[in-house]
Amino acid sequence: MNVKQLAAGIMLLCCIVTSLHAQLPPKRELRAVWIATVENIDWPSRRGLSTEQQKQEFIDILDRQQRNGMNAVVVQVRPATDAFYASPFEPWSEFLTGSQGQAPNPYYDPLEFMVTETHKRGMEFHAWFNPYRAVFNVGRSSIAPNHITRLRPQWFVTYGDKKYFDPGIPEARLYVTQIIKDVVTRYDIDAVHFDDYFYPYRIPGKEFPDNNSYRQYGNNMMRDDWRRQNVDTFVHMVSLAIKAAKPWVKFGVSPFGVWRNHNKDMEGSYTTGGQTNYDDLFADVLKWLKNGWIDYVAPQLYWETGHRLVAYEVLLNWWAQHGYGRHVYIGHGVYRINSNAAWRDPSELPRQIAEARTLNTVQGSIFYSNKSFSGNPLGIEDSLHNHLYRYPALRPLMPWLGQQQAPKSPYFIDAFERANGLQVYWSDDDTLQRTQQYVLYRFEGTEVVNLNDPAKILALVPQMPDPQFTDVTYQKGHIYTYVVTALDRMQNESFSSEPLRTKVQNGKTIFIFP
Repeated sequence: MNVKQLAAGIMLLCCIVTSLHAQLPPKRELRAVWIATVENIDWPSRRGLSTEQQKQEFIDILDRQQRNGMNAVVVQVRPATDAFYASPFEPWSEFLTGSQGQAPNPYYDPLEFMVTETHKRGMEFHAWFNPYRAVFNVGRSSIAPNHITRLRPQWFVTYGDKKYFDPGIPEARLYVTQIIKDVVTRYDIDAVHFDDYFYPYRIPGKEFPDNNSYRQYGNNMMRDDWRRQNVDTFVHMVSLAIKAAKPWVKFGVSPFGVWRNHNKDMEGSYTTGGQTNYDDLFADVLKWLKNGWIDYVAPQLYWETGHRLVAYEVLLNWWAQHGYGRHVYIGHGVYRINSNAAWRDPSELPRQIAEARTLNTVQGSIFYSNKSFSGNPLGIEDSLHNHLYRYPALRPLMPWLGQQQAPKSPYFIDAFERANGLQVYWSDDDTLQRTQQYVLYRFEGTEVVNLNDPAKILALVPQMPDPQFTDVTYQKGHIYTYVVTALDRMQNESFSSEPLRTKVQNGKTIFIFP
């Protein structure tokens, strides 16, 4: 490359980055991060940490990701038919304490703690379950005496170095559905989340060993069709169980990025992916979306732009056209940063986020995974915090879910100039306790109040007994208009309050209340 080409490349990169940074973020989008517990990928950092160490690590994760602009976390609470919560059915996870079945000491319920801390920050908690994986490694995993693989060994098969529920056994599907319904019923989670592990990824030269269940339940169907029917039946069961327990709890799936290749199905994407959801994992995700069994899909698009087999932009556009009225969130591979030449480009991931935002059928992003942000690789945290996620975002609405009624409008009651800024107080008449969060907006000078402008969101404030906020960017002598709204747990927004205005008179700031 000569000097002129290098200079042109640098100029092009600067133009791309400037364009991304100038793009106004949407007012509503999901911004989430996966927190994996299997093999202690993200949390806890190792097995056997003390209760206080576990709690502090999780608090640190929440604080960091909130600074990055996230408004939700997706936390793995059942990695291998075990529990990161007090389960009446399954043992404590070995990834928590080091030995499956051993409770935290001093005792606490990690899921209850995590949900509480997440909600304190106004973030959503999506409980991530691995439905079929039962033993992560048959050679070295700790297995408790009351583990279901010991109590019902006939439900399980070994494939590779792992043990799985056989999805073809009706009792196994019913058992896992019961596990999920128990968590939905007892914990204040916002969503149930599955990743891409349904039938496992194929091992070359080895067939999934479900001959016995196929002979018993196959009903002369082609085996692949029967396997897909098994997964369809299970997903539908889980969907019904969630909504029967709590209609407002969301159900989302994060599938492998390729549903089917176009050379096998006219509806498939123009890709040549090796394994696919439909043909290899037996997950007909489009059917679940069409039937409304799931509320969102978050395809794992962990490839770079222009990939010769599975290009990011091709799959992004394909999924944007196949949401069928449900939400589409893009799964981004932060872990890929610096993995090859394409991912050593600091604009690759920011550009992917920006491109997804140009499509009105894409409602946000989920990032894999938390620990990949460590060290701020290629400045990704700077890009999020300072540019792409520089303003808070409300989560997108799901009008088809239950409990859809916005709270009453709040109203300002006081304001004081403090050494560190302007402290504003408000209240509401929320006797039905619908309010979960407040949105505080600020407009300068004679700006028209426009609640659709995300740049005017000063803060998202969790519900509290005496709601207040200190505007540390307030400048004495400036004219401002503040308004506040209330959000319910589904992010329905109330009408705005009457404005609180500042006025300068005789060198003093006067507050004009409604």
